[in-house]
Amino acid sequence: MKLTLIRHGKTEGNIKGLYYGKTDLPLLQEGIEVLEELKRNYNYPQAKKYYTSGMIRTEQTFRILYDDTPHEVLIDLREIDLGDFEMRSYEQLKDDPDFQIWITGDNEANICPNGESGNAVTERALAALEPIIAAGEDAVIITHGGVIGGVLCRLFGKGTRFDYKAEPGFGFTVEFVDGKPVSMEKVPLPLEK
Repeated sequence: MKLTLIRHGKTEGNIKGLYYGKTDLPLLQEGIEVLEELKRNYNYPQAKKYYTSGMIRTEQTFRILYDDTPHEVLIDLREIDLGDFEMRSYEQLKDDPDFQIWITGDNEANICPNGESGNAVTERALAALEPIIAAGEDAVIITHGGVIGGVLCRLFGKGTRFDYKAEPGFGFTVEFVDGKPVSMEKVPLPLEK
C-alpha cells in the first residue's frame, strides 16, 4: 500500500513568513501558476482513494492537480491551530514571552496559547490515517507541511518534523507492508520526456 502526502500550494502566509495554520487562506495566484506548471512537468501519484484536509488551500491544490477526481475530506488532517500566534510574523512575535517559551522549549509538546501543540496535531492526523492505512489501498492526501512532517517523523521514528520538509506542491510517498512503513520517496517525479 502506498500513502502519498502532498503539501498545498503557496499562500499569503507562506510568502509573508507568517505563523498560520487554522486560518483558511486561499492559494495566491502565484501558487496556482506554480502548481499548474508542476502538473505539466511532473508525474503526480495516482491512487484508489483521495483526500484533503478540507481547507480552501488544500481543495484548490487538489482541483489543480487532480481535476474533478472524487475525494473525501478528513478535517483531522488540517494544520495546527497556532492560537495567539496565528497570522503573525516572527518580527511581531519575537519579544512576546509566550512565543519565546514556545520556540525555545519542546515545541512538539508546548501548546501555543489558545492553540494546540505539535504533538496534538500529529496524534489527530495519525488517528485519521489509521483506517486508511488499515484498508491497504493506495491513497493520495493533499494536506499541510506541519502535518506531513509530524506524521513522517512519527512513522519513521527519527528526526523532527522539520527533517521532512515538503515544498508547496511536493510531498512524499510512503510504502507500507503489513501496515508498517518500509520506505519513502519524494514526489512528484519529473515526467520522462
